[in-house]
Amino acid sequence: MAQFLIESSHTKEECLKALDETLAKGSDVLNRFEYGCLAGDHRVWATVEANSESQAREYVPSFLHGKARVIPVGKFTPDQIRSFHQK
Repeated sequence: MAQFLIESSHTKEECLKALDETLAKGSDVLNRFEYGCLAGDHRVWATVEANSESQAREYVPSFLHGKARVIPVGKFTPDQIRSFHQK
């Protein structure tokens, strides 16, 4: 499995629909997301483990699939960073 960062946005008018669709996927999925909505920034972020980008995208409400950014992410070790300096 790989790690993916999900960033998805919706409008104020789409907010409740997005929340309802996410909740319908289960409270465990809802709890993966951080929401900016109460601050007026209708974006959500999550880090998930999935086998592929398309599998990670399934966490996002279906009507927002096309607008969501799903980015493979990972961590660097100190040795990797040192090796970058040698190249």
